[in-house]
Amino acid sequence: MSGCTDLEPKETDALVALDGPDMQPLLDAAGAVCDAGHRVITFSPKVFLPLTRLCRDTCGYCTFAQPPVPGRRAFMTLPEVLAVAARGAELGCTEALFTLGDKPEAVHPAAAAELIDMGHVSTLDYVTEAAGAVLAQTGLLPHVNAGVLSEADLLRLRHVSASQGLMLESTEPSLSETGGPHHACPDKVPAQRLATIDAAGRGAVPFTSGLLIGIGEGRRARLADLRLLLDLHRRHGHLQELIMQNFRAKRGTAMAGAPEPPLSELLWTVAVARLLFGPHMNIQAPPNLTPSAGWRALLAAGINDFGGISPLTRDFISPEAPWPHLEALAEATAASGKALVPRLAVFPEYVADPTRWLDGGGGRASPPLRPAAGSWAVAMGEDGLLVGAARPPADLAIQSLLAAVVDRGHELSEREVEQLFAARGADFDAVCSAADAMRARICGNKVTYVVNRNINNTNVCTFACAFCAFSKGRAGEELRDAPYLLLEAEIARRAAEAWDRGATEVCIQGGIHPDFTGQTYLRTLEAAKAGAPGIHVHAFSPLEVWHGAASLGWPLAHFLAALRDAGLGSLPGTAAEVLCDDVRAAICPDKLSSAQWLQVVEAAHEVGLRTTSTIMFGHMERPAAWARHLVRLRQLQARTGGITEFVPLPFVHMEAPIYLQGRARRGPTLRECVLMHALARLALPNIPNIQASWVKMGPERAAQLLACGANDMGGSLMNESITRAAGAGFGQELLPERMEALIRAAGRTPRQRTTLYGSPPVERTWRSLRTPPLQPLRRTVDAR
Repeated sequence: MSGCTDLEPKETDALVALDGPDMQPLLDAAGAVCDAGHRVITFSPKVFLPLTRLCRDTCGYCTFAQPPVPGRRAFMTLPEVLAVAARGAELGCTEALFTLGDKPEAVHPAAAAELIDMGHVSTLDYVTEAAGAVLAQTGLLPHVNAGVLSEADLLRLRHVSASQGLMLESTEPSLSETGGPHHACPDKVPAQRLATIDAAGRGAVPFTSGLLIGIGEGRRARLADLRLLLDLHRRHGHLQELIMQNFRAKRGTAMAGAPEPPLSELLWTVAVARLLFGPHMNIQAPPNLTPSAGWRALLAAGINDFGGISPLTRDFISPEAPWPHLEALAEATAASGKALVPRLAVFPEYVADPTRWLDGGGGRASPPLRPAAGSWAVAMGEDGLLVGAARPPADLAIQSLLAAVVDRGHELSEREVEQLFAARGADFDAVCSAADAMRARICGNKVTYVVNRNINNTNVCTFACAFCAFSKGRAGEELRDAPYLLLEAEIARRAAEAWDRGATEVCIQGGIHPDFTGQTYLRTLEAAKAGAPGIHVHAFSPLEVWHGAASLGWPLAHFLAALRDAGLGSLPGTAAEVLCDDVRAAICPDKLSSAQWLQVVEAAHEVGLRTTSTIMFGHMERPAAWARHLVRLRQLQARTGGITEFVPLPFVHMEAPIYLQGRARRGPTLRECVLMHALARLALPNIPNIQASWVKMGPERAAQLLACGANDMGGSLMNESITRAAGAGFGQELLPERMEALIRAAGRTPRQRTTLYGSPPVERTWRSLRTPPLQPLRRTVDAR
């Protein structure tokens, strides 16, 4: 999680920081620490949901808490909450910030009565219902600030929220004395607030806390409070963000005439927090509480986040301070040498370990990973899309590395690939430009595609891959047929029909049926060739080959040669997932190991069979695993030269068991998808073709990848079942006319190809452009 520095300020340094007149060395040191961990500045597009403004506390600076008013509801109704959240989702928000007064039912009979009227006994009950409804019905991720809570309360909310928060504010004792801003405020007792933050850590809740600056505490008190938070974070690792919030005097409060802290106090606190917590902690200062002239100073002092900003709702905590315009914020950020990007309510490092942080550590399904929003790449983790046109120049080190790859043939190391997967802003643009330049050098301006048909011969499988919805799930649902096994006659019919429609290839893959042996695969080839003697059969994943050879007791090379002699033309490089065994142990523990997959593919190359290669990404793995996968493929290709193409396959989450169990995120972000194709081009110069999968990405998105290193659009397919079973909306034939129109619209020249990237006969191309309708599929054997 967000790492802490091992170098706390020495006591003498702290005293200098406390009392010295010159803060610049402190600010410079903090800025350097921040730069080591953050190349971008984030904000969260949110809606602000003040569920209730009644509160049992009467803080001396607060205008959020309001007394009951006869005839006015104490709580937002659930339809009101959902209407605001739905409108926010339409405007591009991803977070629903629930803020509410602390336990108002304890002192306000009207609040208690209204809760009972709604079927609840407490505010906690109602916020739990409301957050769950927002999550399920709008897709926004709730962040809940519900006050002082027990560990049991926090865990209840955890099931309906992505993250939670409670400001420590200050533990200065004088604040709770008579006349102090926390006097007679039962929920501002420092020990209780620390206990809540500690309980959140024990419950593995991604948590936000921080300090309120200028309410009567001093620098020494703030330093002590930061160290209390540091101790809790070191114990649990759960503080995803610290907020350094400056006091603003508000009319009608006890502190209306109190002086507001100067900017220097906020900068000092930010800098000390950065030095104490190290380069990776997320530190926020709300931009609407600081004049725009101070934003760059905050960035220089060590913040990396501007918090939530809403296109719809005001800041109900500080209504006198409107949200800044994002364009102005982006310009200030760019002037500081960084880019402004959106994020989610839960930070990426916590999303990357969902079993610990998003499901209670006990395998329970995690609602934050299961919102209702439904585009192809709604993913946990900020997308890296820039706000406005303002952006800093690309990092010089990244520019130098990319130039070495493109101009001098430098082979990227795993560490360098991982570094480039973090690219955002101008760094992201530079990676894409370099990939496009290398594509132009290797492939020119032509973009290829193959006219083919997928034949999934069975959806029955003895393996328990956690990502697979094709052979798992509830039989009879729209996206999942009943168990079936195709007759060989139906395989022949489909091959013949594909040939009649201009195809040069059939791709045959399916589950590992318990009755299959190596002879089954040989008979399948015979059936396909009987239906279309001239067609290229691209069939059988390395897992199917391994199973077939093992079932006959044959060496791999012997079985592969037999398949070749029976008509196999090439192998799809699927079943690769991620060539990193700790990831495979989690998503497909009974499948081939990385070494076994590489062994099958290398053996295929040795008997003269070419293969493709793939990666499935965006579930529970990290960029380090992607980097290892790419480097292992490059090393294999250097030995054999037998890989024709690389195909990135974004994880489709909707019906995948690993997602429904709350153990995976919702697929990769768009930024990650673009980078996977671009970095494949840069890291795999010896694999000539990078394919954009229109089935996974959608046709228009796939065409956009042609500007980021891809040069192939895959196959027309005619039918596709595996991705659709996972919940995707694409896969049922992309006709050549449509394929070529997409390629031309991208400014490239389309060319039909064969499986092995040759040119098909003119007769094949002519026929493919005059295709009769597909006949209904026949699945004549029920395999239940």
